[in-house]
Amino acid sequence: MGIIGCHVSISGGVENAPKRAVDLNCDTFQIFTANQMQWKAAPITKDSRDSYLSEITKYNYHNVISHDSYLVNLGSPDPKKLAMSRQTFIEEIQRSTSLNIPYIVFHPGSHMGKGEDFALRTIAESLDLCIEAVPNSTITLLLENTAGQGTNVGYTFEHLKTIIEKSSHPDRLGVCFDTCHAFSSGYDLATESGYTDTFEQFDDIIGFAHLKVFHINDSKKTLGSRVDRHHQLGEGFIGMETFFRLINDNRFMKLPMILETPGDDAHYAREIKLLKDVIMS
Repeated sequence: MGIIGCHVSISGGVENAPKRAVDLNCDTFQIFTANQMQWKAAPITKDSRDSYLSEITKYNYHNVISHDSYLVNLGSPDPKKLAMSRQTFIEEIQRSTSLNIPYIVFHPGSHMGKGEDFALRTIAESLDLCIEAVPNSTITLLLENTAGQGTNVGYTFEHLKTIIEKSSHPDRLGVCFDTCHAFSSGYDLATESGYTDTFEQFDDIIGFAHLKVFHINDSKKTLGSRVDRHHQLGEGFIGMETFFRLINDNRFMKLPMILETPGDDAHYAREIKLLKDVIMS
């Protein structure tokens, strides 16, 4: 069975997230460690950190995931934006390391008209710089596959493979597989044969050893639309059967599966129960 959870709020302090996850019946959870739409982040106080770590221990949570800021573009051709992105990413590594979080999920970046090859090379260089700036950290940085909207890179498995191979620290890199993004970028998860083919391609090109986390979201847009619009499970073009198949796939039974579907906490609780109720023992 998959390890099922969702993205939870850190409103009032990061220390409040574990209890919120418990209330939603999460096996694991994902958070933003800072405001995802601001460049500057307030530091996490020692009291807040200590309380968070105490709550994590109390509720026996493992494999917590942090999601990096949406503003970060590690492939930016603009020197100022690239420097800001790198600094913000370094600070995310520092915060997550202090919270003993093992994974940071991030969107690879956008070429902004400079070309995909430029972006892939720049992202790898950025990751090396950021990893080396926090030498005490062992966090695994997870490239999230994208829908390919606009000038975003990372919408093919080959893109992700290239970034990992160009990095001097491939052992510190992994992949977060987003189902909505994969479908929107052209990987047909909605059929049994398409599901099988997609993960055969993933294993052949990247390798399952690099696959660490899933984002499980349905898609409001059609296959290959290259538009990133998450939908509630079973209400989009992917369909519920795919998610039942995924959470019962023995290859992924030890991997965190994080809901990022639209809705409130009550909606998350309903979807988590829905998935757990169909897990085959």
